[in-house]
Amino acid sequence: MIHLRSFKLNTNRTTSDTPKQFLSNPTRKRPCVLHSILLLFFSLFILGITGAQASANNISISPTQHPYVINNHIYHPLPTSSGFKQTGIASWYGPDFNGHTTSNGEVYNMYGQTAAHKLLPMNTILLVSNLENGRSTIVRINDRGPFIPGRILDLSYTAAKKLDLVENGIAKVQVTAIGQAKNPASSAPTSIKDINFNLGEFYIQVGAFQRKRNALRMQKKFTDFGHATIIQQFFSQKSILYRVCVYAGRELKEAYQAEKLIHQHGWMGAFVVAK
Repeated sequence: MIHLRSFKLNTNRTTSDTPKQFLSNPTRKRPCVLHSILLLFFSLFILGITGAQASANNISISPTQHPYVINNHIYHPLPTSSGFKQTGIASWYGPDFNGHTTSNGEVYNMYGQTAAHKLLPMNTILLVSNLENGRSTIVRINDRGPFIPGRILDLSYTAAKKLDLVENGIAKVQVTAIGQAKNPASSAPTSIKDINFNLGEFYIQVGAFQRKRNALRMQKKFTDFGHATIIQQFFSQKSILYRVCVYAGRELKEAYQAEKLIHQHGWMGAFVVAK
């Protein structure tokens, strides 16, 4: 746990391997929308909620995680949703797509609690809050889109109705990733009361390195000040990334306080992650 009152850290850090900070953000198979998937792999990275379990020599990547092209724009899916937050315009899609196959192979049901996002991993559980009226709901990502400029999320009819945006068609929302569905075939919880996302095991990711010795060097800087710090491995097709994470407590509020404090000490790329 980070002790807020006593936290001190020398920010005059040096390393031969610059920490690789990554943002937490493939394509809805709407008719005639997804035409090509590029066989590339991304370098974007963020700590996983459930943790990546893979072998450096035997890695299976879902087709929905491959980069893809829509309207001459390349989209790079995120490996995990941990720590993801986004604010923007949400819309909804209904009868014209009901019964069609979604990007993860499911049949779209406009009456389910689902949504489409351009970059988040399939089966991410999202808390969606309508910033215009205060309503909230929970959805599971099972599709890709929307591909209209300025929009970040396409909701099912039922989810849109709970947010009271069906009539207007769009609304400004905030989305927060709160977990990953263990059973992809199951629906997301229909009520915020079903999930307590304020409690858990929280860390602050302070860096990610391609060289383990640099991760160990950063870890030592924090452990020398008495902070519990772990290194987690993330396997890509070509390399291994070593993520340095500082334990921040079991309450989300406390973790955000620790994140703010670390920012004040010069580590502006640090962010809260859940384990």
